[in-house]
Amino acid sequence: MKKLMLVAALLAGCGPTASETKPSAGTKSLYERLGGKDAITAVVDDFGNNLAADSRINAFFANTDLPHLKAMLVDQICQATGGPCVYKGKDMKTAHTGMNIKDDDFNALVEDLVKSLDKFKVGEQEKKELLSALGGMKGDIVGH
Repeated sequence: MKKLMLVAALLAGCGPTASETKPSAGTKSLYERLGGKDAITAVVDDFGNNLAADSRINAFFANTDLPHLKAMLVDQICQATGGPCVYKGKDMKTAHTGMNIKDDDFNALVEDLVKSLDKFKVGEQEKKELLSALGGMKGDIVGH
């Protein structure tokens, strides 16, 4: 339960700011520490499978082109972690308007992501930084 509360706090924007997750001179970017695009792709692929199997939220993805969603997520995470990708999808508010996503739905999605990060043994620091980097999006996803 404590782990979930930490994840929820990070995703609510209580974690480090984006500038705090950027590498200083001589340190690797989060993108590099995660293992680059291939590692991000593997995690996102597993995460997408978790979403599709999660009866709490899979209805949100019933009519989704899952391969396209996974590709967009890879680019989004790659860019957010300092990688060379450029996310060209919709902004989060536009993409989620009318979906009526609740906090519980968002938290279920986060649990599915953490499950994938744990499966691939992503380090605690990297996991914390990634969740923080993505956490600023919650306000544009929930309640629209």
